[in-house]
Amino acid sequence: MSRSVPPMKAGPREKAEKKLGHVLADVERGIWKPEAPPPDQGPAIEPSFHEFASEWFEGVAPELRERTRIDYQWRLSNHLLPYFAKHRLSAITVEEVDRYRREKVRESKAVAAARQRQLAMPEKDRKRLVRPLSNGSINKTIRLLAVVLEQAVEYGYLDRNPAKGRKRLLKEDRPTRSYLQPDQVAALLGAAGKIDADAREGDTRRRRPLLATLTLAGLRISEALDLRWRDVNLEARRLRVAAAKTDAGVREVDLTPALQELLADYRSRSPYTQPGDLVFPTGAGKRDNPSNVRNRFLDSAAKLANADLRAAGREPMPDVTPHSLRRTFISLLLAAGADVPYVMAQAGHTDPKMTLGLYAKVIASKTDHGAALDGIVAAAA
Repeated sequence: MSRSVPPMKAGPREKAEKKLGHVLADVERGIWKPEAPPPDQGPAIEPSFHEFASEWFEGVAPELRERTRIDYQWRLSNHLLPYFAKHRLSAITVEEVDRYRREKVRESKAVAAARQRQLAMPEKDRKRLVRPLSNGSINKTIRLLAVVLEQAVEYGYLDRNPAKGRKRLLKEDRPTRSYLQPDQVAALLGAAGKIDADAREGDTRRRRPLLATLTLAGLRISEALDLRWRDVNLEARRLRVAAAKTDAGVREVDLTPALQELLADYRSRSPYTQPGDLVFPTGAGKRDNPSNVRNRFLDSAAKLANADLRAAGREPMPDVTPHSLRRTFISLLLAAGADVPYVMAQAGHTDPKMTLGLYAKVIASKTDHGAALDGIVAAAA
């Protein structure tokens, strides 16, 4: 008895050839039409802003410069994520971005008010001071939000970028370039000296020498806090900036006679004087925080200095920052008769526009401008 053999199933190739035959037949009859594409379903799962921004940052971080990477991380972690973390991308509308902007303005005003209350207290009773965000800083967070959401638009999660455009940004005041006048420099350093003298037992009393180094040597705050005694040659009146953010920043800076004397006195009473020790460490010998220097040392000295200036009928200082002390150094050097190339070399600039806006080649000057600089400050004291 013979068995019936079941027919073999058509393989993929046979199916494709059969389908092609039907298409060709329809083409010959003039009735063929292309298949309609499936409807656009969009992204299958819509991520939260936290998920999307984290993946975005992970992708771009290796290509960013270190300072930019830290800045982006700060904007995301401290500002954008606390507000938008749980938002689905489609929930971030223009209205929601404007709401975020208003919230940051309210927050900044509250911080400013709290800061004023803290500054009115004795230094020993103050908590950590926090600076309020400027309009420019708030705008930077919104601009980064727009960058992140632009990729969300490209990926199809959003039809448009709700954070993009000038209407989302706050009006920014034009930054004022604050430079201290010689009498203001003298008042600031004098006030720092008074605070050092009144400091409690165990305090490093480094306010006056640190602020003097920022003002009379033009170091950036990070450079001053990274400075080690092996890089300070008091006999030769020189210090070397070895830890700088750019190659041009690695340089030798001439010490003025007054700064030389001040640093020598400070070293004689510092518990940290080994070559590898930091020049301006904390009481535990560790690197200090720039915010601590700004909020506790500089703000306190500026407040006392302005009180002294007003009492003497002189103009008080503008808002003073570590960088404005660096700009003061440059202006004092120029007032003392230093030429532009020398100033550039001392400040670690390669672009003359950072000094006078003039092009010049960096040439080390042998002229001793230190005594003249000291004279300008001392004459106003």
